[in-house]
Amino acid sequence: MNKLADSSILVTGGAGFLGINLVRFLLSRDCRVTVLDLAPFDYPEAPQVHAMQGDIRHRSTVEQAMRGVDAVVHAAAALPLYTPEDIYSTDVAGTRICLQVAQEQEVRRFVHVSSTAAYGIPVHHPVVESDTLVGIGPYGKAKIQAEEVCIQYRREGMCIPVLRPKSFIGPERLGVFSLLYDWASAGRNVPLPGGGQHSFQLLDVEDLCCAIGLALTEEESRANQTFNVGALVYSTMGDDFQSVLDYAGFGCRVVKVPLRPTIGFLDLAYRLGLSPIYPWVYQNLAVESWVSIDKIQTALGFVPRYSNRDALLRNYEWYLQRNVGDRAGQGLTHREVWAQGILALLKFFF
Repeated sequence: MNKLADSSILVTGGAGFLGINLVRFLLSRDCRVTVLDLAPFDYPEAPQVHAMQGDIRHRSTVEQAMRGVDAVVHAAAALPLYTPEDIYSTDVAGTRICLQVAQEQEVRRFVHVSSTAAYGIPVHHPVVESDTLVGIGPYGKAKIQAEEVCIQYRREGMCIPVLRPKSFIGPERLGVFSLLYDWASAGRNVPLPGGGQHSFQLLDVEDLCCAIGLALTEEESRANQTFNVGALVYSTMGDDFQSVLDYAGFGCRVVKVPLRPTIGFLDLAYRLGLSPIYPWVYQNLAVESWVSIDKIQTALGFVPRYSNRDALLRNYEWYLQRNVGDRAGQGLTHREVWAQGILALLKFFF
């Protein structure tokens, strides 16, 4: 049975990487979809949705977008390369505005997409939902504060499932992964600190959409909680990245480079504006990271379909089909190809 059929759903951040995948997921289940995003909704699905271009920090805009909807999926966020001021005003204050309006308009369910970045750098594994939240940098701290706002409104009687996904990839995802795909498609080896011999869990965006669907439809007593979301099958970062190089067919390999000098170089290059790889990325390059998904499996019946390898290859196939390798942006969103800076020169040494 299609529990979502004929539901009216607002997706904030609906023009982003997660947003467009979620819009397609909801349309395939006969939902009526409204999109609110700063960016224009310039996809083929535009005639099928009610698209509003606007800012979640503007209350009147949110009121208009939320009018008459049954549920909200709040995926809008300012990512780590935004200024600290924009991150706070969007991720915390903007979330509060959305929750205020949802409460006033008696929206029956509000799914908040948070992040495992709220845990900071893991100190044990697996990471579970009750672990201490220690966000790193403005983005990680804002994610914690936004969750605190959600809990406040949950205590006031709203149904607010909170999802903490691992780094998710799939069709439409570029960002940091575009660097891997560019090097792979150019027939270059990929350097990883320590050779990537540490377990690192990812998540396919389609699996995340399925988790959101469950959070929208399962009974409130089970859904009104906080859940980790991640792949069930994953290996080391080196092995999973090697699968992309093998698929590319040039005989290239993941190359081990020394950990401390590499991170030191990336830190200096970022500070000088010569590299798009920001601290959260390079500080986690050689850190084991996986979360328990037992809670969402038990409470909502979530069953991930894709392994890390599957998700990477789906994303890489999309990258090749779209011929996006030469379109560099500022790196503010997951849908942009990152300008590689000094890394483009290093590519020729591997």
